[in-house]
Amino acid sequence: MFARRLFSTSSSSLPPTIRQILASNTHSTPVQVNGWIKSIRKQAKVAFAVVTDGSSSQTLQAVFTKDALAEAKNLTNGACVRLNGTLAKSIGPGQDVELQVDKVECLGECTSEEYPIQKKSLNTDYLRDHCNFRARTDSIAAMLRLRSSTLRGLQQYFESQEFCYAHTPIITSNDSEGGGETFSVTPSAPATSSTAPAPHSDFFGRPAYLTVSSQLHLEALAASISRVYTISPCFRAERSQTSRHLSEFWMLEAEWAFTNSVEDVTRVVEGAVRSVMQAPSVDLQVLWKDMDPVRLEALRRAVESDVPWARITYTQAVEELQKHSSSFKVAAKWGDSLRSEHEQWLAERLIGGPVFVTDYPASMKPFYMRLNDDGKTVACFDLLVPHVGELAGGSLREERLELLKDALRKAGLREEEYAWYVELRKFGGAPHGGFGLGFERLIRWMSGIENVRECIAMPRWEGRMLL
Repeated sequence: MFARRLFSTSSSSLPPTIRQILASNTHSTPVQVNGWIKSIRKQAKVAFAVVTDGSSSQTLQAVFTKDALAEAKNLTNGACVRLNGTLAKSIGPGQDVELQVDKVECLGECTSEEYPIQKKSLNTDYLRDHCNFRARTDSIAAMLRLRSSTLRGLQQYFESQEFCYAHTPIITSNDSEGGGETFSVTPSAPATSSTAPAPHSDFFGRPAYLTVSSQLHLEALAASISRVYTISPCFRAERSQTSRHLSEFWMLEAEWAFTNSVEDVTRVVEGAVRSVMQAPSVDLQVLWKDMDPVRLEALRRAVESDVPWARITYTQAVEELQKHSSSFKVAAKWGDSLRSEHEQWLAERLIGGPVFVTDYPASMKPFYMRLNDDGKTVACFDLLVPHVGELAGGSLREERLELLKDALRKAGLREEEYAWYVELRKFGGAPHGGFGLGFERLIRWMSGIENVRECIAMPRWEGRMLL
């Protein structure tokens, strides 16, 4: 009995999605369609509805006649329906097949006058206020499917390079970036408990934070499993209102042993990004419809060209920026961070495409980056792309024990708090490197979406968390 039940469960299948139905390209086939009504037009003897289930940018036209027409009279935009009927070749323009409906079942009514997603132009702020429904718009639905296909493509790329996927902690004991922009994790005491700990007590016996990066944990794994990566949520308490920042975001991070040059790390970054951007995507075509033609051309040129992306040093970048200092609100200075206007000028004007800027001053970068032989710069890079700015950053990691200890001291960090990290250098440490890439920023660059808040399903930023 148990075996029969198990077999029955594992062999069952879900009903086909609209994407699958349209891809089947069969006519005169009975089919059941589940979805939401995107628009409906009713006439005396026939009604037409555009139905979507979110599986594809393509929709299915449903035609109601005879008995089905009476059942369709109460349907409205936004209603959830189950339609049974037959696929037939469409005689109207815009679609190859249509569904001739025999039976209508309304699974969820929709009060059309109060429905947030009306058939009119809806601005960005309005959709942010209704983000529980904004996936019903073409652009957000396409973005979500693009996230899914991009995630799948990145995983395929790293598997092809023999990387092992790892689940890294969300709750951590340190700030890997040393910036202090972390969210603290504290237990909440039950109101009825007299013995519960105080709200600010250390549940784990030490302060805990939401992770800002998985890098240090991946480094620990790379000391045993030489190639590891993750795509996981990260959290930063940045009081920033720019188009590039979120308080909760996703990041692709990879670490691997036995690499000795920044060039090796940049090649992996470029390979990963190109692999997903070169994959055909119907959803990209949807999103590209509204993209500025100049921006679209720059994007295509970056992806389709066989020429490796440019590499320049931080020092060279500053020299070029200083030649054009009148173009900037703040002049570039060696030893200072590059501002957004500097990054955009380098990618859009100087290079005209993606550019890896390498070898930044050690004083600007986190403690874990490998010190170069000049004693002033570190073996690192930032990947700058047109119209977005910084997309990824990485480095060789400092594997030399004494130099790592010295870097911790200079950063004002206590070696005891990073004892486990230091130990990795004491017991069979290997030269290694890695990088982190902002997933929402990648989606923004690929799609041409103006703000990362429209590159994630439920955006969070300072002062805003609706869901």
